[in-house]
Amino acid sequence: MDTKLKGDIAEQAAILQAMKHGFGVLKPIGDRLPYDLVFDVSGLLLKIQVKSAWLDLPSGNYVVDNRRTKTNRRMMLREAYQSSDFDFALAYIQEIDLFYIFPVDVFIGYGSEIHLVEAEKRQRRPRSAPYRNAWTLILTQNTSVDTG
Repeated sequence: MDTKLKGDIAEQAAILQAMKHGFGVLKPIGDRLPYDLVFDVSGLLLKIQVKSAWLDLPSGNYVVDNRRTKTNRRMMLREAYQSSDFDFALAYIQEIDLFYIFPVDVFIGYGSEIHLVEAEKRQRRPRSAPYRNAWTLILTQNTSVDTG
């Protein structure tokens, strides 16, 4: 399955979850914008970036790249997102049908990758744990989560 198809599946899964939470969903035309969807939450429009995670076999973690990827005929370019690009990033793990919901400042605050730990046995609570299925962040617009 190519990355474009994985991205399309992640977007459709995000649309379904948003509708289950009672959000309106708008989809921009084309893929030139720094966000993939817009959620209408009680009249407030929120820009949403959707990312598909992949399994990193050596670590056993799911990984999502938190940079923008642009391609042209000759090369693939990656650049950092800005806090004005979107409001929330949704990282989707297709194999277990699960989302991590990150406020933009948290999402761009990671290095180039975010590791999503779904293993039962781990030594400490992962930094990403508070964002696992954290749809209430979108509902309440509360972008501060205690990660301590």
